[in-house]
Amino acid sequence: MKLIIQIPCYNEEIALPVTLSELPEKIEGIDEIEVLVIDDGSTDRTVEIAKSYNVKHIVTSTHHRGLARTFMAGIQKSIAEGADIIVNTDADNQYNAEDIQKIIKPILDKKADIVIGARPIKDIEGFSKLKKFLQFFGSKVVRLLSGSATDDVPSGFRAFSRDAAMAINVFDNYTYTIETVIQSKTKGLHIESVPIRVNSCYRKSRLVKNLFTYIQKNSFTILRMFIIYRPFRFFAIIGGLLLLAGLFLMGRFLIYYFIGSGNGHIQSLIISSILLITGFQTCVFGVLADLLAINRKLIEDVQIRTKRLENK
Repeated sequence: MKLIIQIPCYNEEIALPVTLSELPEKIEGIDEIEVLVIDDGSTDRTVEIAKSYNVKHIVTSTHHRGLARTFMAGIQKSIAEGADIIVNTDADNQYNAEDIQKIIKPILDKKADIVIGARPIKDIEGFSKLKKFLQFFGSKVVRLLSGSATDDVPSGFRAFSRDAAMAINVFDNYTYTIETVIQSKTKGLHIESVPIRVNSCYRKSRLVKNLFTYIQKNSFTILRMFIIYRPFRFFAIIGGLLLLAGLFLMGRFLIYYFIGSGNGHIQSLIISSILLITGFQTCVFGVLADLLAINRKLIEDVQIRTKRLENK
């Protein structure tokens, strides 16, 4: 059983030595532990430090591509190197490396395909009250949309079985955390959350430059993922609301019409007609989008089979 611990890096020369030095050398149930550093176009000594610590696998990029693409580059490399389990952790040493054993255990026990380390958000001193609320609220929204019991959606400390790693695809350029959770249900992947510990960070998050940008980008990501992975539900909700509004106004007009006051409420009939037509068209869009989603799933099934053949 091979475990590869992947660490996405972007200018991490200060924190990376501590992160690498605290990684476990032995874990019960694991025969081999290897480390993969994915350098996202760093301009400092990140790659040199990784080499000095005898990191077995290093993937480098000539330019900065962002966290989501860096994460997927690591997943693809880990699969190619024969990983049975892949653990993703941050280079800033935010997550306690001793808890790697905790997050891989459900996979070893065949109880989960993906395990996410749930941080003690309420107890993290570096998080403001607003950020803690946003973390809680955002995780709850994603839980409702995905149907997965995930306590800490933004957590980057997570483990993937080999099959789960082959199944996931990330389209978003901003972050992989939300998308992998939402798509897991549609692909029949079971997610578990495991409580973990955190360390003091060596730097502020680069993903959260300010709370407004963080809210804006994550809201857009959640909406986009909902449309991609739940298209019929998305358009059916909007179409249903439009149809209900149209029926309400139509009923209002008919009531006034039968009591002899219909002439003064023609605008209700016009608006009702517009809402009913728009609602019906939106539901049709939902059916078409659902057909496209089915086609995407078939393509992804072919992709998974191809990956398995290429990485036997």
